[in-house]
Amino acid sequence: MASRSVNKVTLLGHLGKDAETKFTPSGQSRSTFTLATNRRWKDQQSGEWKEETDWHNCVLWRSENVSNYLLKGKQVYVEGRLQSRSYEDKEGQKRYITEVVCEDLILLGGRGDSGGGSGGGDFSQEPMVSRPRSAQRPQQAPAAPAEDFNQGITDDDVPF
Repeated sequence: MASRSVNKVTLLGHLGKDAETKFTPSGQSRSTFTLATNRRWKDQQSGEWKEETDWHNCVLWRSENVSNYLLKGKQVYVEGRLQSRSYEDKEGQKRYITEVVCEDLILLGGRGDSGGGSGGGDFSQEPMVSRPRSAQRPQQAPAAPAEDFNQGITDDDVPF
């Protein structure tokens, strides 16, 4: 019998702080951020509502432009996979960390979007999506009809 496995994470939450972007020696960008997800439930004994917040360490590769919009409090939708790794801290202790490696990211908006906001724009109308370059399809420019291509417009007609 063939064995199968799945490593899939889907999160919808708020950013805990602004994303930090660093570059590898080869020039590849690596943006990191924390994402908070909340869970609410009603306590069976007291009848009170309780809430618990989980924090997730997230990594987004090759998206240096998107990290400018990943600001504290913004709501994001993330799909990706879990990855665990180990490293040595400054005292020489071996540390382990589990991160969500983002494969899809959608900026949904969130806190600070109304009015002046905290920058980055309002993404509640049309979400911005970041996908790995391997998943992006090349966009083809629409071909202009041959008869409409030259309508006598010169550089003097352009307002800028």
